Amino acid sequence: MLTFVHPLVPVLQSAADPDDARVLARYFQVRPGGYGEGDVFLGIKLGRLRVLAKPFYGTEFVAEEWLELLRSPVHEHRLVCLVVMSERARRLRRESVGSSAELARLFDTYLANTASINNWDLVDVSSPSLVGGYLMDRDRDVLYRLAGSTVLWERRIAMVSTQTFIRAGQTGDVYRLAELLLDDPHDLMHKAVGWMLREAGKRVDATELRRFLDLHAARMPRTALRYAIEHFDSEERRHYLGLRSSTA
Repeated sequence: MLTFVHPLVPVLQSAADPDDARVLARYFQVRPGGYGEGDVFLGIKLGRLRVLAKPFYGTEFVAEEWLELLRSPVHEHRLVCLVVMSERARRLRRESVGSSAELARLFDTYLANTASINNWDLVDVSSPSLVGGYLMDRDRDVLYRLAGSTVLWERRIAMVSTQTFIRAGQTGDVYRLAELLLDDPHDLMHKAVGWMLREAGKRVDATELRRFLDLHAARMPRTALRYAIEHFDSEERRHYLGLRSSTA
């Protein structure tokens, strides 16, 4: 029986750059004990991947045609699939067909394959559109299930998905999830929590962010706090860092 090979596979292989592959492997910590341990890189940067993926944005998403890439051991195979899925979801929402079966299929495929969404760039390029976008007018309990996961990347999906809510002026889930994840042990979650808090304060309501920080700054991981207050003036940054330092 013939095995289907996605047409992007040879295209990506032709675009591979061994020098960039070595740089990316170091950057995404594929070393033993690193968060990307065991991942395989071709050496194709995101901008180039987007160019290669663009011809597929206008084609209906059929999960069976993309699982080969989404479940591949090669990082750029998974990344290009997630780029296509994300752009496809954005196009469907722009065309006001948010209840379409295809949009639901994208969401379901994503959540069924979180084991393959296993580095921060994969999460960040995909979760705002494929999870946050889908949940804009739907029940959001799934985010709290993901936030309670033992898997780092599922917790990051929960937090980074709220970027779409922030852009729509909605911050309730941002602060609830941030509070749940304040004690997360991983630095990549500290960064994600601080990043979303900062964006909520910058884009929506700085006073609301200050109220959160007044309650929680003293126990926040330093990285999360530094990210959250980046847009404050120096005096205010010193104030909140001082709260953290007094309990460190």
